[in-house]
Amino acid sequence: MEFIVLLTCAVMSLVLHTKADCPPPTGLKHVWLDPFTVTVSWEKPNGLQDGSEVKCRYCYMEKGKPESPTGTSIRNFTEACLSEETKSYTWTYEVWTDVTQSCNSSNDSAHAEITFKNQKPRAHVVENFKCVIQRDELNCSWVPVDPSLKLNLSYRICGRFEERLNRSKCNEFYSSGTRTGCRLKADIKEGELCIFVETEAGMSTFKSKLEVPPPKLRVIEEGNKLTLSWDPPEIGEGCDWITNICHKQCSKAEVCRNYTITREQPNSIEMAYDQSCLYEFKSRVRTSRHCRDVSSEFSEILSHGTNKAPDGTHTVVAIIIPILLSICVLLSCYCFRRHSAIICPNIPDPSGLIKDFMMNGNKEQKTTGSVYEPVPEPFEVPTVSPVTETGTLQQNV
Repeated sequence: MEFIVLLTCAVMSLVLHTKADCPPPTGLKHVWLDPFTVTVSWEKPNGLQDGSEVKCRYCYMEKGKPESPTGTSIRNFTEACLSEETKSYTWTYEVWTDVTQSCNSSNDSAHAEITFKNQKPRAHVVENFKCVIQRDELNCSWVPVDPSLKLNLSYRICGRFEERLNRSKCNEFYSSGTRTGCRLKADIKEGELCIFVETEAGMSTFKSKLEVPPPKLRVIEEGNKLTLSWDPPEIGEGCDWITNICHKQCSKAEVCRNYTITREQPNSIEMAYDQSCLYEFKSRVRTSRHCRDVSSEFSEILSHGTNKAPDGTHTVVAIIIPILLSICVLLSCYCFRRHSAIICPNIPDPSGLIKDFMMNGNKEQKTTGSVYEPVPEPFEVPTVSPVTETGTLQQNV
């Protein structure tokens, strides 16, 4: 028991002595190495004895961010993550010491703060900035916010190493419609590309979005099938590329599908083909989640086939025959109405005829206008003369 008590007292004394040998840092200052990178340093804390075996761990983090604090055993740190576009151009960092080597202990020292800002205010200088990877160069283009202002552009590979702090400038700009561009010489295999643009209005720093040219589709017709093939991007060896292919058939809605191209799976697909339809294809690619985020825009529309009119015999029959039948019915109705007196004459009521016959008996019936009365024909009365024995015709006196 005595040994345990002595050991506990010794450990407590060591902890208190260690904590006392690690006071908070003092004299914080900063130096901008370039528009992307700043170095924060501090003086040797007061009360720390020379030759002390206690190793103080210094922790730092940007104030207000929920990120985990980062630790370092030296008396300065270089922060190269200040390249994101923000509305504010000031930063505040906290630095403290901790003996638990975790940077997240309740026994850490008081926090020392340092606030710094860019030498020039940040401003929204360009829009829709993108860089297309083309063999050994980057074709970067953007839309200037204010085309009347002269723009300076420089770039380098992002990182904390001092050998990467040398920026390259773009001296030859080109224009294409509303966009302005520049061809950059940078090896993106070493890291991301940090861009610095500056005008009289302000400056802006950001990491460039990388793109590749869209894949060119090839279409081969084989009977009732179409074979689509394309070449994967020339970069990104060892990465899986996801190809998004959209096609539109006749008047149907557009259909899009993703195809993951790997070493085991060829970069071609087959689909059913309707020879009476026009097919329109477009495609784009992007890397899988295991590689750096690189994508492309949609390619130009590739057309194949034509829209052929279907066999119209049945359609014509279905339309013409009802029209002819309707016309025939209308004509029949017109003729029947026009000649109804002939086709269906008025027949007298037989009950009236019988009634008149019973009442008048055998009396001469009065003819009506509807009964036919023949017109008397003229005729001559013949005369007869006797003939004598001599054959002389006697004339009547």
